[in-house]
Amino acid sequence: MPPRIRCIHRLDAFPVSQRTVLYATRCVHSSARRDVSAAPIPSPSPISPPQLLSTSSASKATSTPPVLARLPTSSVLRSYLIMRMSSTPALLDLSFNILKRMLNSKSWLMSIERNPFISQLLKRTFYAQFCAGETPREVQANRNTAKQILGYDGIILEFALEVLGGTQPTESEIAQEIETWRKGMMASIDTAGEGDFIGLKWSGLGRHALHLLKAGQPATPAMWSAMTAACDAAAAKGVTLLPGAEEEATNPGLEAWNLILQKRYNTKERGRAVVFTTYQCYLKGISKRLAQHLATAQKEGYIAGVKLVRGAYLASEPRELIWEDHERTNVCYDSLAEAVLKREWNSCLQAPDSVSAVSFPEVNVVLATHNLASVKKAQGIRAHQLLTQPANSLPRLAYAQLQGMADEISQGLVQDEGKKLDTQSKVVKCTPYGTTTECLHYLIRRASENKEAALRTDDTRRAMGTELWRRMKATFGLA
Repeated sequence: MPPRIRCIHRLDAFPVSQRTVLYATRCVHSSARRDVSAAPIPSPSPISPPQLLSTSSASKATSTPPVLARLPTSSVLRSYLIMRMSSTPALLDLSFNILKRMLNSKSWLMSIERNPFISQLLKRTFYAQFCAGETPREVQANRNTAKQILGYDGIILEFALEVLGGTQPTESEIAQEIETWRKGMMASIDTAGEGDFIGLKWSGLGRHALHLLKAGQPATPAMWSAMTAACDAAAAKGVTLLPGAEEEATNPGLEAWNLILQKRYNTKERGRAVVFTTYQCYLKGISKRLAQHLATAQKEGYIAGVKLVRGAYLASEPRELIWEDHERTNVCYDSLAEAVLKREWNSCLQAPDSVSAVSFPEVNVVLATHNLASVKKAQGIRAHQLLTQPANSLPRLAYAQLQGMADEISQGLVQDEGKKLDTQSKVVKCTPYGTTTECLHYLIRRASENKEAALRTDDTRRAMGTELWRRMKATFGLA
């Protein structure tokens, strides 16, 4: 049985003989769906800032352009149609099935790679909506558009090489898989610009790496050499690495690898975090783990890199590990975000016994969320901090959303008046890159794993519909 691999990478970084990527669907854990009681977690402190992000206020104001006015009409229309499809379960399933048939088709008529009409259709729709480009030149052009026209501060370039399983590899296969990951990572860092981020998976180092992660064992010297080479290159270029959380069976192992790298690279002399750890807030035990990691950073004197997400493996995790409902996940996310932004322990993120309740490490934070309420609360915290503290004393903060989704939130963040004062904050978009076939495989898997989130696109659909209607009225002089 061959290894199951998923990969998005810069295609021209490898010889033609190495460009084949094997794809397979994710195997999920089987677990009984039983109710598990748990003590409620506390709500974050109420915030009443002087200004908060609002997707509606900009469109109502007469002195400022609508939030989505910067987007090209073609992008607004494409977003509306795709979000209309993804917010309807029947249409989403139908689209998935059609795309899967195209990707697996041996027929010229249905083949994405052989039929130029199909290829261009998908390249100009789904690919253009969510992906950065097939070549470094295309990525750079899209990055320039994102920064210069749309106002974003950078991108998260997704190097999504991830091994899901397979037979025990031979020594030569282990070495080849590590080298494939190393080349792809170095190409990604070379493609990224200063201030950008790289999303990655430690499991991409190969089948043996996945085994070590599940067993909670350290990386081999060859793996460590590849990892530190990537970190050295990122640190030298001013790029930040965002290792993603994976299924909970591997998370303690990958967090241990992250902490070693954070101690080495997230130095106070460098002044920023080069390596982050991703924390999935739908996990009941994540607050305790984050608290322990922060205590380690405080004790050993390095900057903690904290990326908060709600989580993407809801369908495959053992049910007893995650919160019973979406609301508890929201409260956990907002409470942890409040704690790290304020650099204060709270009733959700409690100081371990080994540290003082008044000591808190330096942190850099990435809030990866499409939840408007969470964004508002984070902005409110920063607005209050800026009333009493200089901006350069606040933790570095990046708000992150996926390219092609939640543009009403991203553009609201970019255009918010408070952002001009908050010089330590950034707004970035996360995007994969690679060939049309590679990226569509990746997008289908991600949407399948997090189908609930794919269906929650009504807000974006409505925002795009309102913007289209506004432009149509303006065209006919009815605005």
